[in-house]
Amino acid sequence: MTAPTPAPTTAPTTAPSPQTPATPDAAASAAPTLFTPYRLGPLTLPNRLVMAPMTRVRAAAGGLATPSMAAYYAQRATAGLIVSEGVQPSLIGQSNPGTPGLHTDEQTASWRQVTDAVHANGGRIFAQLMHGGRVSHPDTTGLRPVGPSAVAAVGDVFTPSGPQPAPVPRALETAEVPEHAASYADAARRAIEAGFDGVELHGANGYLISQFLSSNANLRTDRYGGPVAHRIRFAVEAAAATVEAVGAERTAIRLSPGAEFWGVRETEVPELYAALLAELARLELAYVHLEATAGDEVLLGLRRAWPGTLVLNPVLPMGPRQTGREDADRWLARGADLISFGRGFLANPDLVERLRAGLPLAPADEATWYQGGDAGYLTYPAYQYTA
Repeated sequence: MTAPTPAPTTAPTTAPSPQTPATPDAAASAAPTLFTPYRLGPLTLPNRLVMAPMTRVRAAAGGLATPSMAAYYAQRATAGLIVSEGVQPSLIGQSNPGTPGLHTDEQTASWRQVTDAVHANGGRIFAQLMHGGRVSHPDTTGLRPVGPSAVAAVGDVFTPSGPQPAPVPRALETAEVPEHAASYADAARRAIEAGFDGVELHGANGYLISQFLSSNANLRTDRYGGPVAHRIRFAVEAAAATVEAVGAERTAIRLSPGAEFWGVRETEVPELYAALLAELARLELAYVHLEATAGDEVLLGLRRAWPGTLVLNPVLPMGPRQTGREDADRWLARGADLISFGRGFLANPDLVERLRAGLPLAPADEATWYQGGDAGYLTYPAYQYTA
């Protein structure tokens, strides 16, 4: 599980291609800061802070979004862009209990309260589409998990009765793989119907797309496994299907080069991700969201390889510390366009203002990350000024 991943909304305007990102005013000619506006497709972001996707397991039965979820995201609408928690695009794609979906009419309708609340507070929100692949359990979905190969994830997965060892998934038949790639596109259509401004495919952290990129979770010998050109195929097909469904300006992807979440390992990391970004560049995605799971040299090489908007999460997800202002400034100076903050947004719904004014950040209570309920979810206040 990934750690916690008011004015009317600015009317859409004609924007340059994401392959030549541009800021909306003359001030952007100076070196950008976290608080410099940015044009992302049809969206004008008032600042360059992105709220990273963070699982909070607060969905109602049936994977429905709730009023509390609407309030949670609306509280954080001053972010330049919000990326929602991981949303399963199919029942078999559900990784954790208590997570929301976008594969039924009821789920789609339930998200409207969330997107309406964010937009009413002047925000913008993408849905992160997350297919767990082998990181799942029959006790959660009633179905045997699937993956590129019959290789179990490393570690215990979350289930309704508590953590259990990850089961061996069923290896997908070649003819089945395209339907799982298409599930992202199907969910993306529902996301736009529900009022989201776009979608981010979860291609990171050991979930299904990441499993196909892997050299130890993916032992296939067909067109989806083996050499780099084959291992990137599933990610490219999922992204291409989503672009066809909702448009390139509404489609993005998150990646974790070289990460080893859930036991996933990758060989030829610079070559693998350079090849992947070359194919994704043809699709002119809204952005690529990189996690700092590789060294600076690799990340800088990928920045040079990607011609469009780059979102960077500059510290290791679930690592010993959270992203700070210094991390953000460092990577903006090195070519990142937007910076994503995860844990900082949990206890600081007004994170943008706190960073702008140099105010102290409140600590998040880790015990409440996944416990459910509103405690540790809606109970963090904005900064309280004293006379």
